[in-house]
Amino acid sequence: MHLHKYEKIWLMFGVGSLVVFLLVIGIGAFYKGTHPQSQMTTIDPQNIEANDAFKQENLGLTKVDDKKYILNVVASAFNYDLSVDEDGTQVKSIRVPKGSTVLFHVTSKDVVHGFELAGTNVNMMVEPGYVSSYETVMEKPGEYTLVCNEYCGTGHHLMYATVEVYE
Repeated sequence: MHLHKYEKIWLMFGVGSLVVFLLVIGIGAFYKGTHPQSQMTTIDPQNIEANDAFKQENLGLTKVDDKKYILNVVASAFNYDLSVDEDGTQVKSIRVPKGSTVLFHVTSKDVVHGFELAGTNVNMMVEPGYVSSYETVMEKPGEYTLVCNEYCGTGHHLMYATVEVYE
């Protein structure tokens, strides 16, 4: 069987691409330790308050240790519930010091929402029945907008908050 010169080139290109792809996946999985989430925390979306992290008094930013924080958030119908202040009004802005490690715990009561802290590496899909978690170090000072990047209905554009990283 005779293969044309161009067929050989395309076959080598295809096989070479496959080898490179498998090497990248192998290095990411075994050397870098990148694995899909398999131990996701589940929650009853009709009764999220049964989980201690999502009780009204535990929502928002909690200092755990020096420069370590946990942010518990409930996403629902065009709102990020970050707790309420002393006056009973919804908190729409939080502040963390530069260099702090923040662990985000987010869940949804109703539909799929997005959780993106624009300008950072924080980007999660929030599904009812699951708790999405992500830990990051807030290195750069500034004000970052927390937006829903998954269309969740007619008031989707109203779903935002701010995170200020200060020095």
